[in-house]
Amino acid sequence: MLVESFAPDQPQLNMKKILFTHSYFLRFDPKQWEQGQPYAPLGTIYAAALMRKNGYEVSLFDTMFAHAAEDIIPALAEHQPDLFVIYDDGFNYLTKMCLTNMREAAFKMCELAKAKGCTVIVSSSDSTDRYDQYLRQGADFVLLGEAEITLLELADAIKNGVKNYDDIAGLAFIENDTIRKTTARTVLKNLDQLPLPAWDLVDVEPYRKAWLKSKGYFSMNIGTTRGCPFKCNWCAKPIYGNRYNSRSAENVIEEIKLLKQHYQPDHIWFCDDIFGLKPGWVQEFARLVKQEDLKFRYKIQTRADLLLQDDQIEALAASGCDNAWIGAESGSQRILDAMDKGTTIDQIHTATQLLKKHHIKPSFFIQFGYPGETKGDIELTIDMISKLLPCEIGISVSYPLPGTVFYQRVKEELQKKTNWTDSNEMALMFRNTYPPAFYKQLHKYVHQNYHQHLAIDSLIKLFKHPLTISGNTIKKAASLLYYAPLTLIEKYKLAQTERATA
Repeated sequence: MLVESFAPDQPQLNMKKILFTHSYFLRFDPKQWEQGQPYAPLGTIYAAALMRKNGYEVSLFDTMFAHAAEDIIPALAEHQPDLFVIYDDGFNYLTKMCLTNMREAAFKMCELAKAKGCTVIVSSSDSTDRYDQYLRQGADFVLLGEAEITLLELADAIKNGVKNYDDIAGLAFIENDTIRKTTARTVLKNLDQLPLPAWDLVDVEPYRKAWLKSKGYFSMNIGTTRGCPFKCNWCAKPIYGNRYNSRSAENVIEEIKLLKQHYQPDHIWFCDDIFGLKPGWVQEFARLVKQEDLKFRYKIQTRADLLLQDDQIEALAASGCDNAWIGAESGSQRILDAMDKGTTIDQIHTATQLLKKHHIKPSFFIQFGYPGETKGDIELTIDMISKLLPCEIGISVSYPLPGTVFYQRVKEELQKKTNWTDSNEMALMFRNTYPPAFYKQLHKYVHQNYHQHLAIDSLIKLFKHPLTISGNTIKKAASLLYYAPLTLIEKYKLAQTERATA
């Protein structure tokens, strides 16, 4: 989907044309395509906004709904850009997974743009980790880490005919058949200095249509922070690192007002790794939401140890938070400690209870297959889910990514395959207590068991409070007739898989 925009108040002398795109193709990820909950490439339109502010003519080819990498060809022909920039959305966990479907599409787009005479520039989690592969596949430059300022300095150097790039931090390129890397780029501390994302470049309607069809409401994405200071040893942070920097609450409110004025979203996903860590930020945000009389619902990603105070939860609820995704990961304290998670099972229980008390839905990210995980650890995790009954669960298996302690731990066990093809592959790529087939079946069983316990909980409420029950509760209780036998079947299959691999 191609949308072009240009700020008319910018001088048009000595302009350079930039065609932005990204490498996430929703159709290449069957699970996400079926779910129908796409978010626009926020990182891409942040970079586009900065370049436009500095006098560049920018356009966007949004690959989200494209069919193939070759869909870029008409846009290249129409706009004849000087710079072709693949700038992935570093805020979205799907791009952090470095899926091979998307990597191959990026390689193809590099090839196509290079054939049209463009200078090809790439910025992504995957290219930061594998800059040598991208350079060999046609990229002229790879931007390493947080890349907006690097892109601006590089574009200015190219425009001015500079041939020496050694003074531009955060860059990889080939010179005399040798790959060169410059010094690392320090992360931005004052995020308010960046212009608001160039939302006008995005054709929002396909996103709205997909959301309304799948969920009945329209959600858009906003980032309020960058980075994460916590040290979970499986978490890759190639773009923003361990530093944590926050936009001001006032700056975020400005963007919310812009989105509500132009696009009328019903819901916001604050796509930070950790939302509201800065002391007092959530309370100030809630105050401004009330002051501006803004009405919206939102979801966040957070940690259990940040959700232990009533006043923090009250501020989240007052400002519109209706769903908090907690990185619970495991019901085994032994596994949490092995992950360097820094949280406890008791904190997960307390956070869940507090969120429910304030009518915020707790949701859990769960991870199976961490090295050394036993059947007992798995059972503890299943029991935790069944007792706490989060609103939603997202289940994955441990996924080694370069730059992490976990990756170094299992690196010698990895073969040629080091990434999933799509987000539903769920392949365990190293040796563990059980083989990959077990974890695939475990995923199915845990989901069915979870829904069975939700149905049982609704049935109990139906008997305890028959006069205050909603139709939705009755429907959930009735679903026990569906999930109970399915759970038994999946449990039987899981036992068979375990016996076959014993």
